[in-house]
Order: sequence, then C-alpha cells, then structure tokens
Amino acid sequence: MFNYNLQSVNNARKADAVILNTFDDFEHHVLDAIKTKLPKLYTVGPLSMLQRQLCPTNLDSIGSNLWKEDTECLGWLDRWKPKSVVYVNYGSLITVTPQHLREFAWGLADTNYPCLCVIRPDIVDGGGERILSKEFTAAISDRGLLVGWCPQERVLSHPSVGGFLTHCGWNSTMESVSEGVPMICWPFFAEQQMNCFYSCTKWGIGMEIDSDVKREKVESLVRELMEGMKGQGLRQNAIDWKKKAEIATSPDGSSYINFNKIVTQLKQGMPNA
Repeated sequence: MFNYNLQSVNNARKADAVILNTFDDFEHHVLDAIKTKLPKLYTVGPLSMLQRQLCPTNLDSIGSNLWKEDTECLGWLDRWKPKSVVYVNYGSLITVTPQHLREFAWGLADTNYPCLCVIRPDIVDGGGERILSKEFTAAISDRGLLVGWCPQERVLSHPSVGGFLTHCGWNSTMESVSEGVPMICWPFFAEQQMNCFYSCTKWGIGMEIDSDVKREKVESLVRELMEGMKGQGLRQNAIDWKKKAEIATSPDGSSYINFNKIVTQLKQGMPNA
C-alpha cells in the first residue's frame, strides 16, 4: 500500500492538473503543503454546490448511482418539522454485521426522532430489512422510513433534516458541509477515518461513534446532536462552513475561478496548466 501511494504521488507530479473536490478555506494548511510538491493543483469543491452555479436546472438529474434512488422519501420528509429528522446512510459499498445493524436500529428507535434510513439490499448477508425485527418496524412505524437508496444531495438539503449518521466518505462529508448538516461519524476504511478525525476535531462538524456500536451510545449521540449544547455548536459550525463553501463556489470564489482555469487550459490543450 505504501509503494502504491508513493507511485500515485510520483505520477501526480507529471500531471497537467490535479483536481480536488474541496475548497481552499476548508483545508488550506494541507493544500498549502501539497502545493509545494504538486503546484498544478486546483480545488473545485464542493462539486455539488459548484454544479448548482454552473448547470441549468434541467441537467440536475444527470448522474450515476450504484443503486436506484427512491425519490418518494422526499415527500415523506415534507411531513416533519425543520431540523427534526435523522438521516442515516452507510454508503454504497460497506457491509455491516447483523448485530451492528440491530444496535443502530434500536438506538435510533429509542430516540423517538423521525429517521430516514438507507438500508441497501446487500448491507448485510441475507438482506438488511430482513434482519430487522417486526418489533422494530412497529416501533418506528409512525416516524421512520426505510429505503434501499435515495437522492442524498436532495435529502441533505431538505429543511426537515437535522442530522446525518454517516460512514464519513469524502463525497458524503462534502455534501453534508454543502448543506450545513452536522454528522455522527462511523468510519470503516480508506480515507474515512481521516475524514472523521478532521470532522470531529478540526472542523467541528461531527461526533464519532465507537466501531463496536451499542444502542445506548447511538441514542445518546443522536440526542446530543439534535438537542444538546454540543450539537448546537456543531450545527452552527456546519452552517458557517456552508457559508464559506458558498463563497468558494460563487462566481468570484476560488473553486469557481479554478474550474474556469481548467476549462481554459483544456481548450488550449493543457500544455502547462
């Protein structure tokens, strides 16, 4: 793995451009360090926010997903008060144990908060929803919705969503920042642990839950995120980062300007970006 990463960095030095889905204010110390080795670096994020600046509405739906999106959940979200719903999504790739899924499920049920939970068909062996008991389904019948997949950007931007329980993948992290939604982080692999660390200790927008999850901890963290003093601070930090992301993706912002530079260089054949 070390040799692979070393080779990737060396290859990146030969590139005409290195393009990152982030924005300058969000990671300026790291970006400044990288630029000493990779000066042809362009930040163009958050991409979901930049897209709204660049693309007409009729192109918003163009994209790709590993799973079919259930858009009916957006109508369900309309039923709830602002900032009252917990959104849960473990990403498109990871699998969890049946025990962990049950602990998360009952921890969420015990909070009494409305929850929108993405339970992929393959999230556990045998199918996610089949692992959950009839007692759990009955417990959340009036305030919970289980779906196989959903349009995440639209969900996070919905006024009723007040918190995001996430695996802390980079796309999910940036989409959460774009909408000013604080997170409960449960990272698994790749860069997720680092994303979680920065979200919880540097950016102040998340709280980490232990890898061996217990329902009591799920309940306490969700309550803290949604109604506690620490949760209020995380929410304000998330809103502040959203404002900075909006500035970065505005026509005079760093990400918008960098994107235009890339387009210009592409038109010219990118001899020296």
